[in-house]
Amino acid sequence: METTNFDERPGGQNFIVAIMSLHGYNMQDAVIMNRGSIDLGLGRSTFMRTYNAERRRFPGGQVEEIEKPGTSLQEVKGLKPDESYVHLEADGLPLPEKYLEGGDVLVGKTSPPRFLEESSGGAFLMAQERRESSMLVRHGEKGWVDNVYVTESLDSGRMVRVMVRSHKVPEVGDKFASRHGQKGVIGRLVNPEDMPFTADGVVPDLIINPHAIPSRMTVAHVLEMIGGKVGSLEGRRIDGTAFRGEKEGSLRDGLIRNGFAHSGRETMINGETGQAYPAEIFIGCIYYQRLHHLVSSKIHARSRGRVQILTRQPTEGRARQGGLRFGEMERDCLIAHGASMVIKDRLLDESDGIDMYVCAQSGHLAWYDPKRRTYVSPIHGDGAEVYKVQTSYAFKLLLDEMKSLGVAMRLELEDRR
Repeated sequence: METTNFDERPGGQNFIVAIMSLHGYNMQDAVIMNRGSIDLGLGRSTFMRTYNAERRRFPGGQVEEIEKPGTSLQEVKGLKPDESYVHLEADGLPLPEKYLEGGDVLVGKTSPPRFLEESSGGAFLMAQERRESSMLVRHGEKGWVDNVYVTESLDSGRMVRVMVRSHKVPEVGDKFASRHGQKGVIGRLVNPEDMPFTADGVVPDLIINPHAIPSRMTVAHVLEMIGGKVGSLEGRRIDGTAFRGEKEGSLRDGLIRNGFAHSGRETMINGETGQAYPAEIFIGCIYYQRLHHLVSSKIHARSRGRVQILTRQPTEGRARQGGLRFGEMERDCLIAHGASMVIKDRLLDESDGIDMYVCAQSGHLAWYDPKRRTYVSPIHGDGAEVYKVQTSYAFKLLLDEMKSLGVAMRLELEDRR
């Protein structure tokens, strides 16, 4: 702790913890947290996300510009509405302490056209027309612009580093852990008046399940709870180093000195009924840390959205607003249920289903020519016997890739049953 300066910059707080069950919301490794403690600031953290934008140079002397798009004389393709750039200053950078949400422009930027074909002929026009390529706040994140640093990168281009600060408040599903590997997610937030409390009126911040202790054999967790209790009563630090820290006996004596039972257990009262629990409950003070597994950074859902160019299937992953994978085993479950139309819905209609035209004579893919108002087969030409078939675009891709290897797969058509 001395080496890492963990005292000055801690990763957690001292929680009052009771070991008991409360309506089963802390089954297994889950924990129950006092909503009142959170309202008073317990377990809150600040998360900083750093964004880097660079003024890159391209071959041919072209260069990206960090600016407020639309302010220069040059024509800019793909401009967003004016309100998107209101919070940017003339240099394209945001004002500090500006609140931004996912998809908002963080740094204004324009790029030269990617290809010569993009400009409508001639090198003169190419210099005039640019593309909008601003850096946006990550999808699903929000926060305040904390700091804007402007410097230069190695190849003498301007470089901007923007820090976005977000305030994270504990919610159901956030992860906490003691220093003994006793990790758990919040299963329920309970109002302080419904929490159990001791005869002295102490309300715990956290309730963990007794089953998390014996099988894991984290005795030090229990000892730290006793040590923390003595330390908080006597206002002193307690050395919890294994084998050579303060002895268990002296900790128990400390509890007795301060009018508590040496076992660390106390009579607790049910906050909902006002009756005392028949069993005494172990309660103490222990250091808990907040882990960076937050619901706000993992939650993910999508209806319609982006697809991959190659296969036309939905993209993968939360960062790319991807779909949720319906895998082989999920498919097997639907087959077992006999819900075959749901499979069609998941794997075709909601994914990469496509209507293809197939020439019945040659078995090759055909297409519709709108000028001649007829279907064309690659082998039999106009007026071929062409039928519409529903399949997945990935299958069409397979046919095309096989053709590129010199393998022409032919489709045999049957009547739809």
